[in-house]
Amino acid sequence: MEKPSNLLLKLSRRLFENPDNQEKFIEALIHPQPFQPCILWCQQKPETLPFSVETPTSWQPQFLDRLHLGEKPGQHPLHNQGYFYCLDFSSVFAAATFLAISQPVHLVFDMCASPGGKSIFAYQALQPDLLISNEVIGKRLGMLISNLRRCHIKPCTVVSRDSSIFAENIPLSSNLVMVDAPCTGQSLLAKGEKAVGCFHPTAINKSANRQKRIIANSAQLVAPQGYLAYMTCTYSPEENEEVCEWFLSRFPQFKAVKISYLQDYQSHLTTMPCYRMFPQDRLGAGAFTVLFQNTEKGEAKELDLDVLHSLGIIQML
Repeated sequence: MEKPSNLLLKLSRRLFENPDNQEKFIEALIHPQPFQPCILWCQQKPETLPFSVETPTSWQPQFLDRLHLGEKPGQHPLHNQGYFYCLDFSSVFAAATFLAISQPVHLVFDMCASPGGKSIFAYQALQPDLLISNEVIGKRLGMLISNLRRCHIKPCTVVSRDSSIFAENIPLSSNLVMVDAPCTGQSLLAKGEKAVGCFHPTAINKSANRQKRIIANSAQLVAPQGYLAYMTCTYSPEENEEVCEWFLSRFPQFKAVKISYLQDYQSHLTTMPCYRMFPQDRLGAGAFTVLFQNTEKGEAKELDLDVLHSLGIIQML
């Protein structure tokens, strides 16, 4: 086995007390193995599926299929026609908290949307009256718009502004705000990709501070009784449980929602209801996810589309 870095060793010991679990985690990052591809159906499934499908997990929604290894759905003609979207099963896990929302959802706001997988998941799961997908990084906008268009997601509005702008201009408007937070991306290693410096304390702390700022701004958008979903694709507690504990200490009107069907994935690092997938589980490269609810009473503020226009809408789909 290739020798892991001291920083990776340190992280593995923080995450797992059991040496066998530490070793399995490190092995999954140093010698990554392929994961089964996954597709999210955006249109009616064909009667005869064009792919070999794995047995679904108990919590997996009907509009998703995990495929056998070796299947290449991105090369199938149905992909270009917008029948489905390809995504990592860790993203499915992170977005699975949306399935716990039973009340009608009028407005979904995706704060960090590109390339669009979780926006599409939320649209399929909740069928909102309007989806707003925000991406602050300009060079990522093209991919987001292309994916939403190809998958026929509408009505949808794509915007590109800092989270603070929305906190000031459309507060208390959204039934669900999604924050797929920018992070150190440590799970990229489990996919065989690079994430230079992802275990360094400076990078982790910088990332955690940015996450706190984004989640704090995003909380301002959540309507009374609405939801805030926070998720990352990294393993460091500073970017996950510790961000959530910081958030609850400053926004006591929010509570973490227990997701019964994800109970087997409960984080062992906290008593707060939040959930982790690790690469050694062999479902996906890894993710952290939590669903908060705004416990305050009252009505959502009606979204003023003129305000969005004044902020500069990129595209209305």
